[in-house]
Amino acid sequence: MRFSSPLAAGCAAILSLSLSACGGGGDGGAPALAVASPDALKITDTTPGTGATASAGTRVQVNYTGWLYSAAAADSKGAKFDATETGKPFTFVVGAVGTNESAIAGFSQGVQGMKVDGKRTLLIPSALAYGTQGVPGRIPANAGVVFDVELVKVCGAAAC
Repeated sequence: MRFSSPLAAGCAAILSLSLSACGGGGDGGAPALAVASPDALKITDTTPGTGATASAGTRVQVNYTGWLYSAAAADSKGAKFDATETGKPFTFVVGAVGTNESAIAGFSQGVQGMKVDGKRTLLIPSALAYGTQGVPGRIPANAGVVFDVELVKVCGAAAC
């Protein structure tokens, strides 16, 4: 995450809000932006891993690419909004909330149970992503997101 890490930095503020999928927005006079969001978290293993397993409380490293959810796209992937840089995986603690080592709830839930070298696609509803605030300039309010994730390393309680 290189743009102030919406998975980490935006997590504390957004998760502290109500995780209602409802909500509008708009500026009082303008209509709310119509966005798409899957109904629930959907996890699809594309490559099963064979190494250590990511579980709640473990520090992990992942590579990922994130897109806005698009119901019109065959793979649900709309505009790309972020990706890890080659050789610089994103490190977070699975299940952590409101810390500098946390991720959005749907991402954290989606990584649980993965094995090292495994790859998954996560379709995350707005309520488990960036909610009613979104990420200004990157992710609209109430938008669902899609992540392709590869589990690189499970560090456990130790620093990676």
